[in-house]
Amino acid sequence: MPPIPPITQFLMLACTAIFCLEMLVPLDLWLALYPVRSSYFWPWQLITYAFLHADVLHLFFNMLGLWMFGGELEVLWGRKRYAAFLAMGALFGALTFVVVTTLMGVPSALVGFSGSIYALLLASAILFPTRTIMPLFPPIPMKMRTFVIVFGVIALVMGFGGRNLGALAHLGGMLGGWITIRYWRGQAPFGRRR
Repeated sequence: MPPIPPITQFLMLACTAIFCLEMLVPLDLWLALYPVRSSYFWPWQLITYAFLHADVLHLFFNMLGLWMFGGELEVLWGRKRYAAFLAMGALFGALTFVVVTTLMGVPSALVGFSGSIYALLLASAILFPTRTIMPLFPPIPMKMRTFVIVFGVIALVMGFGGRNLGALAHLGGMLGGWITIRYWRGQAPFGRRR
């Protein structure tokens, strides 16, 4: 196994520690993201929700994704840029969830690092589109860009199918990642290279 870079390692440990702490203290009442019209909503939840996870599998797959796709990008971009990118994925995922729950009037809460994970997936597809990977589900070799398109379509279907509004936060994370990369590259709608 390759070494895990510092920010990725910190986030993996922090999310795991918070998950264990959740078993003793109901952190979701303060840290999960609730709809804006809810009496439980607080502005800090736009970021803190990412550190909570619903169950062990949710935590496991998010941390696996963080390690698989984040570690390499942290080394490539450096710590500050990588941390900013993850924050943008989480923030855009949160904003998407807030907009959808406000428009649909659904009383739901959001937890998980998935918005940032989907931003990392998109970044990997942009930087390494033809890299072949072997996902766990389905165990079929595919190009990185194909993998991201498949996961994006699944999130879209799950979100708009009404089965999981949190899946739309995944798409929000992808949007945040795409906008951030365009900003760094100085591509439209932004000016000159950064």
